[in-house]
Amino acid sequence: MTATTLKIAGMTCQGCVASVTRILKAQPGVKDAQVSLEQAEAVLEFDPAMTDVEHLRKAIEDGGYEAI
Repeated sequence: MTATTLKIAGMTCQGCVASVTRILKAQPGVKDAQVSLEQAEAVLEFDPAMTDVEHLRKAIEDGGYEAI
């Protein structure tokens, strides 16, 4: 497993946090996603054999948020 932190722009409420969490946990290979509105970030644990950071960023951006 690999851990990474992505900064996320565009979240304004707990509904946004729930949406980003749902998007990330639906991605193949993601074991855990902890999303924080206050920190504007997502801490992820994923299997690098199944996904990568660029795929996860794209999934977040497809959901209407900006992943940095």
